[in-house]
Amino acid sequence: MFKIEAIIRNHKLDDAKMALNALGIQGMTVSEVRGFGHQQGHSESYRGLEYAVDFLPRIKLEIVVSAAHKLEVVDALLQSCRTGKVGDGVVVISQLDAAIRVRTGESSESVV
Repeated sequence: MFKIEAIIRNHKLDDAKMALNALGIQGMTVSEVRGFGHQQGHSESYRGLEYAVDFLPRIKLEIVVSAAHKLEVVDALLQSCRTGKVGDGVVVISQLDAAIRVRTGESSESVV
């Protein structure tokens, strides 16, 4: 099993969700996060005062998939979330030892 974490632009969430639904992936966790990478934030002015916006709003998706679906999920995320501009995000893949369903205590690949 693998955990795929994707940090994407806010307006790309619906595109990512549709791409994952097309693959049959229905379980995911979505969080609103703030951060910066190569973009390094930007400056804005409000009522004549200039201030730095260091941390930009992004969406973090967390998806647990079997090894058989790992590459197709990553490809779907890359294709659906890419704009070609700096700040498109990042996808991180981690291997998981186990997943346990809280309700039943079941522990296997059927949990994902």
